[in-house]
Amino acid sequence: MGFPMNVQIFDLLVLAVLAREDAYGYQISQRIKAASNTKDSTLYPVLRRLQEANCLETYDQQFQGRNRRYYSITPEGRRRYEEARREWAEYTEAINQIVNGGVDGE
Repeated sequence: MGFPMNVQIFDLLVLAVLAREDAYGYQISQRIKAASNTKDSTLYPVLRRLQEANCLETYDQQFQGRNRRYYSITPEGRRRYEEARREWAEYTEAINQIVNGGVDGE
């Protein structure tokens, strides 16, 4: 069963990938595909939006005679990532409590 991806989850996934290391678009999309059944073209508007929000920076690097555009997380992006990570932990804990029968309607 797949669960729908929304804007906040895409942002969190992209920032999580880039919090570990810089990456180019195809690398990011392949890592995200492990969690979702999305198309590569879905990623680029997310990257653009995060870049416009000063969460990402880009730079080009040569690879086998071609330029690759790499994305790196900014301090603002790292702040947003940590905030989203905390919210995700709270959200998944609440979901897990319900799914596992731990909430008695309080």
